Amino acid sequence: MNGLGAEVFGGRMPAGGRDLAIETHGIKPVPEGNRFGRPWRLFSVWFAPNLTMTAVFTGTLAASLGLGFWTGLAAMLAGTVLGSLPVAYLSTWGPRTGTGQLPLARLPFGAGVVLPGLVQWLGSIAWDALVGLFGGEALAELTGLPFWAAVLIVLVLQCALGVFGYALIHRVQAVMSVLLVLAFAALAVKVLSGHPIATADTASGADLAGGIVLFTTIALSLAISWAPYASDFSRYLPATTSSRGVFWATLLGLVASYAIGEGLGLALGSSLGDQTASGVAHLLGGGFLGALALAVIALAAVSSNAMNDYSGSLALQTVGVRLRRPVSAVVVTVLAFALILWMHSGDLSAKFENVLLFVSYWIPPFLGVVIPDWLARTRGGRRVDVLESVPVRPWAALVAFVLGFGAAVPFMNTSLYKGPVAAALHGADLAYYVGLVVSLAAYFPLRRVVDLK
Repeated sequence: MNGLGAEVFGGRMPAGGRDLAIETHGIKPVPEGNRFGRPWRLFSVWFAPNLTMTAVFTGTLAASLGLGFWTGLAAMLAGTVLGSLPVAYLSTWGPRTGTGQLPLARLPFGAGVVLPGLVQWLGSIAWDALVGLFGGEALAELTGLPFWAAVLIVLVLQCALGVFGYALIHRVQAVMSVLLVLAFAALAVKVLSGHPIATADTASGADLAGGIVLFTTIALSLAISWAPYASDFSRYLPATTSSRGVFWATLLGLVASYAIGEGLGLALGSSLGDQTASGVAHLLGGGFLGALALAVIALAAVSSNAMNDYSGSLALQTVGVRLRRPVSAVVVTVLAFALILWMHSGDLSAKFENVLLFVSYWIPPFLGVVIPDWLARTRGGRRVDVLESVPVRPWAALVAFVLGFGAAVPFMNTSLYKGPVAAALHGADLAYYVGLVVSLAAYFPLRRVVDLK
């Protein structure tokens, strides 16, 4: 046994997609008799949460790095696909185990899961802040409320979704996907008609190369940040669900949403500036379309952050905190409030980029441990019984994880810290790639893959 079977980690499970009562079930594996749903629903689950101002604002960062529209678009798509692939792969583990992503990390890490679990929990708070900032700003602009009050409303709404849980989140994301596609299409036509798109690169030579690598990494960081959440939103799917269907629904949902949101940001470039939500409303000329844009931004923040609250609640249970899942979701939301107020206090662009990169640097070393452990356990078509499985050399997982992160430090590039290698490479941030390679290289020999009975 590995600690997942405790009574507090169980609780009420939805009986189907239309059962919208509060889900109290936590990290305990979902029994096969309680599974429901089809993989295509994962498209909207991953599409709606990412068509937000976070993606739009990420796209605008290309201009500050000296990239024109086409160069930035190619870098963004490359980074988005690279970052989305592991999320799609990990999502296939949900139907096979009935278990969320961080709880599954107990398999390689054992009790050491406290380290990545705490980092993930803090990361979910950071993502709450990144997305909630734009939602609060939009609602404040729309209603005239003080910023703190508007943020509070957004957080209360998203927390309610996170508390109600899996079935309601799936239902809301399906509805939001339709609304967001229509709204973003209307916004794109209005904003870009007559708006000059800067296609020429303003950087050149090594600076241009460094900017391309950094922007690719920024786009990758946005997509890969969902990796520790992946199977949280597929764990109720039946064990017979097609892994291929789960993979492609997840991948296409992520890539399509980021392509739309970041593509719009690329086209807007520096014209959006630090005004974010209010900047979009201004570009639309105010009036009905401006108000519509603000409402959409606020609603998108609510739907996206519900995912952070939900996965954050599972992460808190994973590290051993014996709170019921809905209570854990509330804790994540409350702590995000203070971080949002700090980020809103000036120099948003730098703070946004720093938080965006820092909250995801740990994920490639994490993947370098959990993926080879999974491949070893499932070799030859074996099934993984999560409740009965035991860690194999959990110290190896911790060592590889720490080594991978440590090796990545010299390659990091944020305004708070620029590693010597990143500085020598004109800002190119290779930390994600180095972290993955080093953790993989360390974990394989340390674990010495064995046949599991």
